[in-house]
Amino acid sequence: MAPSRNIVIAGAGIGGLTAALALAQRGFRVVVLDQAERLEEAGAGIQLSPNATRTLIGLGLEERLATDAVTPSAVEICASRGSVLARLPLGEYAAARYGAPYWVTHRGDLQAALLDAVRASPDIVLKLGTRVEDFVVHGNGISVGCRHGATPADETGIALICADGLWSRLRLRLGLRERPAFRGRTAWRALIPAASMPAELRGDTVRLWLGHGAHLVHYPVKSGTLINIVAIVDDRWDKPGWSEPGDPKDIAAHFASWRWSKLARAVIAVPERWHKWALYDLPPLKRWGDGPVTLIGDAAHPMLPFLAQGAAMAIEDAAVLAAAFARTPDDAPGAMRRYERERRRRTRKAQRGARRNSRIYHLSTAEAVMRNLTLRTLGGKMLLRSYDWLYDWRPTPPK
Repeated sequence: MAPSRNIVIAGAGIGGLTAALALAQRGFRVVVLDQAERLEEAGAGIQLSPNATRTLIGLGLEERLATDAVTPSAVEICASRGSVLARLPLGEYAAARYGAPYWVTHRGDLQAALLDAVRASPDIVLKLGTRVEDFVVHGNGISVGCRHGATPADETGIALICADGLWSRLRLRLGLRERPAFRGRTAWRALIPAASMPAELRGDTVRLWLGHGAHLVHYPVKSGTLINIVAIVDDRWDKPGWSEPGDPKDIAAHFASWRWSKLARAVIAVPERWHKWALYDLPPLKRWGDGPVTLIGDAAHPMLPFLAQGAAMAIEDAAVLAAAFARTPDDAPGAMRRYERERRRRTRKAQRGARRNSRIYHLSTAEAVMRNLTLRTLGGKMLLRSYDWLYDWRPTPPK
């Protein structure tokens, strides 16, 4: 592969690894840099809607991911006291409607599948323990200054893709001074054995409980052997980070018996260990890049988790960016600007949708009456259709 086809990616998360695979599939050589010494299984469950799985399958990951993923039969939306408001059909119905499955899986399983594919590719070099510190644009492309431990290093290429997440240092280096803002919510997560779940709630359904100042989601992962639980609550705790230990008594206090059903409270009572993180996002940025440098994923458009689309948008970014490079491989800045133009409207809409759901999910009892009536009136299939714009997205196929 000619050196003029080298692309540097800063960050080996879901967006960075997917971008590396998509670019290699299009004939580019990729160097991925990440400051972590090891990429460990992190996080908990993740929902992969058809717009994401379609791209992952196109990268050859179907067999590997399907081994551990669960294909839920439905999303069941419940009021806090337990009544079912709507049941959105997934499973075969969604696969037929969108041409790709809806999966729930463990984030570590997705990362491991991406990582194995990256390491198996002869056109991708992964360098861990390497911190990107700066970059310089010049006539031949870009030089990326980094450090491996105490040793300075340098990578060159035609472009730099910044996939370094919510607190992106490279976003600041691009002159984008907007800082993530705390949104008055904390998310709590836990994994429990499926056998520990109340018997009435076992199975392959994603259940979403809506309540005043809080909501609860749970679904199976690891081939159904574990249950992923996420509770998001109104809160003032705003410490940045992904994995702060949480006290079970603190989360239980947000699910009082006079507001929540015994079943919902039984789910909250099972985990002995919780981790929590404060929720931050950014308003849509006016630009994502400059010259042969651009942002993808959370570095470009971090969003609240109320639409379950953060990872999916990063996966889409990777596919669109690779297609843009394939169209004009000798014009990196032009490819990046086309990618940005194509992605900004869609990611803005997803960010708005996540913020809207953050309000709708946590409405007060009086306001929730109209919400619940609307959900019951529309029904599951009509509600699913309202997400066609999201789930039916398709990447440009490789040449």
